[in-house]
Amino acid sequence: QVQLAESGGGLVQAGGSLTLACEGSGFPFGRYALSWYRQAPGNQRELVARILNDGRTYYPNNVKGRFTISRDNAKNTVYLQLVSLKPEDTAVYYCHTADVKNYWGQGTQVTVSS
Repeated sequence: QVQLAESGGGLVQAGGSLTLACEGSGFPFGRYALSWYRQAPGNQRELVARILNDGRTYYPNNVKGRFTISRDNAKNTVYLQLVSLKPEDTAVYYCHTADVKNYWGQGTQVTVSS
């Protein structure tokens, strides 16, 4: 059974930093692409970072240079480092992976105060 468990969210002031973690289990972690999405109230869930099984990464323009995704396959964990946070980064952040199905974690709240 695939499980993803996020941690590390919290309240931070604008300009601050956070590091989120997502531990996976129930699947061959090192073989899977992993992603972070976020969803703010009233908005659609959006992709903020992806890391492939070979380590290549992808970021949309609105977070490029501020967010960094990394993975530690020995720990079955993917990280998302967020720096220079803005109030508009406030959202629930979700970990995601997929094979024939999509798998999501329960999410972790990030709140950035102005």
